[in-house]
Amino acid sequence: MNSALSLPRPLVNRMLAHAQQNSEQEICGLIIQAADQSMRYLAIDNRAADCQQHYQMDTQQLIDSLRQLRESDEQLVAIVYSHPGAPAQVSALDIEQTGYPDACYLIISLNTRGVLEMRAWRIRDSAATEVRVFI
Repeated sequence: MNSALSLPRPLVNRMLAHAQQNSEQEICGLIIQAADQSMRYLAIDNRAADCQQHYQMDTQQLIDSLRQLRESDEQLVAIVYSHPGAPAQVSALDIEQTGYPDACYLIISLNTRGVLEMRAWRIRDSAATEVRVFI
């Protein structure tokens, strides 16, 4: 289990742009790593009833993405989502709904004034441990 997550700047820029373009709702997506270590960000539609405070990935998009990931010998690195009006802190609900203990949970906060707040967490056994993010 890695205690750090290293992300290329263009990938971070894509995630941040996705969050900023949808600043009134939580965005969500996946960071996927190929065998050659390259990474890509895959945005997934948020289908939560209250998408301003929660996220629920579109089930079919998620299933299709994970199937493609397995078939392409790629790896799920992180689940990405935003907090439009809150810090990049894991909530009790985030911990309760964890479904991928081997992936990081990367939270982008838009509750800042010109400073990117992006934090990553590993969530296992009902506990969240922060993972350092390097860009």
